Amino acid sequence: MNAIRHPDGLRNLEGHADFDITWPWHRPGGLRAGSTAVLRVKDEARALPFVLPPLLRACDEVLVVDNGSTDGSPEVAAETAERAGLGHRLRQATYPFAVARAGAEHLATHELSVHSLSYFYNWCFAQVATRYSWKWDGDMVLTTEGEVSLGDLAWQVGDVQSIIRVPRHGLYLDSDSHGYLDLGLRNAEEWGYPVGPDFVFTKAFEWEIRSTPEQCRSIGLPHGLCVELKFLDSDEFAHWTDPESFATSFRNKRKRREWAVFQSLRQGVVPDGVHEITAPEGVHIVDHVTQTWLPRAPRPLQVG
Repeated sequence: MNAIRHPDGLRNLEGHADFDITWPWHRPGGLRAGSTAVLRVKDEARALPFVLPPLLRACDEVLVVDNGSTDGSPEVAAETAERAGLGHRLRQATYPFAVARAGAEHLATHELSVHSLSYFYNWCFAQVATRYSWKWDGDMVLTTEGEVSLGDLAWQVGDVQSIIRVPRHGLYLDSDSHGYLDLGLRNAEEWGYPVGPDFVFTKAFEWEIRSTPEQCRSIGLPHGLCVELKFLDSDEFAHWTDPESFATSFRNKRKRREWAVFQSLRQGVVPDGVHEITAPEGVHIVDHVTQTWLPRAPRPLQVG
């Protein structure tokens, strides 16, 4: 069966009708007010207990789409939400197809294949029922300030054409009490988008990219609102075809920095701009950084 684009959505190249895409704004009743954070996860069980509670408090709904986890990520997500008393805000789905890794593998995959990054993202966001969405990763943790900021934005963004750029800072963990916070790179990617026909995913060189109309307003949030967890005992770059290609692509400034910091820390070298942090006894390093260290750091936060 050939892939077909039709007014109501997309049909995939392989003919998996259960995973054809119907745009949510064409569904009966349309979209409701509010915001939904969409997490595409694979083996994020270690991170989700830190990621989900502040996100569930800040958003109307959190959608976790599992893509082949073997570490019990869906169960951890459900347990975490229930423990936080916010199980009613969590919704889960499963995407059973292997998705191309970013880089050369993605480039070689047809964008209407179920294995394409852009098709995968479009399918995930087609499950959203609110007028606004957050493209969130399964290792991104809001600080206390970040939680308040997203919560305050939730009622403002649903009916306006605005994109929100959220800075995030790498937090590299080597134990439950010790880690390294990278404030050496200014990075504010677009994470918040309206849900509608002007904001769908298309295929770019290394990854998927969301289309946006020229007249859309872009709002940048301040630094210090979000960290991205990197476990130094894990392969944090498995979703890339060839991490060494970061060094040859001008589009990968952030990934080049992450790769360099990760490798340096593994070798015992702390790069410039990286802060070594030890949590107080009995406090997890992620909680310490997001709830104490970053919120108490002098403002404006010195980054880059």
